[in-house]
Amino acid sequence: MARTQIPVIGLTGYLGAGKTTLLNHLLRTPGARIGVVVNDFGVINVDAGLITGQVDAAESIAGGCVCCLDDSGGLDQALATLAAPRLRLDAIIIEASGVAEPLALARLIRFSQAKSVRPGGLIEVVDAANYFATVDTHDQPPARFEAASLVVLNKIDQLEGGEQETEAALTRIAQRIALRNRQVPLVRAQRGAIDPDLVFDVALAEDPEDQLPLGALLRAEHGSHTHQHAAAVTVAAPEPISPSALVDLLERPPAGVYRLKGIVSVATARGAKWWAVNLTGRQIHVASHRGSEQPGLVAIGVGIDEQAVRAALDTAVQPSQLADAAGTRRLQRHARLSAS
Repeated sequence: MARTQIPVIGLTGYLGAGKTTLLNHLLRTPGARIGVVVNDFGVINVDAGLITGQVDAAESIAGGCVCCLDDSGGLDQALATLAAPRLRLDAIIIEASGVAEPLALARLIRFSQAKSVRPGGLIEVVDAANYFATVDTHDQPPARFEAASLVVLNKIDQLEGGEQETEAALTRIAQRIALRNRQVPLVRAQRGAIDPDLVFDVALAEDPEDQLPLGALLRAEHGSHTHQHAAAVTVAAPEPISPSALVDLLERPPAGVYRLKGIVSVATARGAKWWAVNLTGRQIHVASHRGSEQPGLVAIGVGIDEQAVRAALDTAVQPSQLADAAGTRRLQRHARLSAS
């Protein structure tokens, strides 16, 4: 499905949680063209060869943590550079320093003035083996989880004890995170290996011919790490659908669905209108579209009930010719919020 805007994903977490390891794992995705914004607060160990092979230059934010800048001008400039059409990027990832405030970073992304980009979620990486020694050290868990659209429980292979002790520890961590954000999905990982489908779409199935084979070389050098695979459910929507049904789906997605995307035509009093929709976590982005040869919706998540998800999507894409004024206003409201 066509993409009209590049998703910008924030990557946060305390020092040592495994942010850079996760980022490098994503950069090795076959065919991926990823832009990276790093900051100069401390040492950033991103595989420079991966970025150099895919983008002309990695944009660096000077002056410390991106969330400590007086305004978003520096970030906007970096995003605008990476969003240039000639780079043909699939996504832009901002790796924040360990002292960054996720809420502030989420606001910078949300209100960026750079064109051709949209918020793509905020991933909080947690060192599960040292969670209560580094992250959650007070009566209440930190507020940083409120900004997260996805929490990665990393380093689960370093938890002490057997299988039962590991499950008990992860359950306790999940309960603490839920006190701040009950709806945020949790994904378990070793060495930062998560399914890239949870984060972005890749336009190409393999490394492009005009790209140095650095990604393939580094994949061979570092090997591949197993991860929880995301499941995807796709339904076609060849006819106009109800705006209310579409908004209902976006506002209340099926259990376990982290991303929902698609291009659909919606019935209005003036005829069908095309919309591109993207949901990441609970963040909705809606924009007008010129149309599509393959209209439909795709839902992505880990451990989802595929039959239940398909039923929910089928309900949303039922053909409708009714001019649903209330549903149209709800959809237009999300479009205005997406553009603001």
